[in-house]
Amino acid sequence: MQKILIVDDEKKILEVIREYAEFNGFEVSEAENGMDAVKMCQEHDYDMIVMDVMMPKLDGFSAVKEIRKEKDIPVIMLSARSEEFDKLFAFELGVDDYMVKPFSPKELMARINVVLTRRAPVEKETEEMAFDGLKINIPAREVLVDDVPIELTPKEYELLFYLVANKNIALSRDKLLQDIWGYDYFGDDRTIDTHIKNLRNNLGNYRDKIVTLRGIGYKFEA
Repeated sequence: MQKILIVDDEKKILEVIREYAEFNGFEVSEAENGMDAVKMCQEHDYDMIVMDVMMPKLDGFSAVKEIRKEKDIPVIMLSARSEEFDKLFAFELGVDDYMVKPFSPKELMARINVVLTRRAPVEKETEEMAFDGLKINIPAREVLVDDVPIELTPKEYELLFYLVANKNIALSRDKLLQDIWGYDYFGDDRTIDTHIKNLRNNLGNYRDKIVTLRGIGYKFEA
C-alpha cells in the first residue's frame, strides 16, 4: 500500500483529502505544519507528499527544501495563491505539481496517480548507462562526470533521465513540460531553458550531449 503524507494547517482539508485518499487505497499520515512534516519524513518513508504553502512554524516551500536534502519524495503543492510567480518558484524547487485552492479532491487524486505513474518507470530502470565519461545510474539516481559524482536538483535528475531514456529523439518544450512537470503551463518556456542551462553547467565537458533544436526543443545525443 502506497503511503501519502498530507500537510495542511486546515483540519477540514486534512479530513477531506484523507477520506478520498483512503478510498483510493492509500495509507495516510497527517501533519499540520512544515516542521512536523520534515521530522516525519526524516523518520518514515512516503510515496507522495501533499503540501500546503502557507503554514505556521515552517512554510511549505521551506519544508520541501529541507525534505529534499535527504529524500526525493514526489510533492504536490496546495496554495490559495494563484500567481504565476508562486507556481514558477514551486517548480524551480522541484515540486511535481501545483494546485490552487479551492480544489477538487477528485482532481487531486487524479494528479497524485499521474505523478506516481510518471515516477514509476524511473524506479524500475535497472540499466547503468555510459556516454564517454558521463555515467548515469537511474535506479541509484547517480550521475558521474569523469568518475566524479555531481549533485543535481530533483527536477534536473528527472530532466536528464527523461532525455537519456529518449536519447536521439527530438523533444519539444511542451512535451518536456507535460511529461516532467505534469501541469498546464501558463507562461513562456523559460522553466525548461533554465533547467537545461543548469544541467549543462553540471555536466561540464559533456554539456554538448544535450543539443538545442532551434524552434523545437532539445534532445540527448548519444
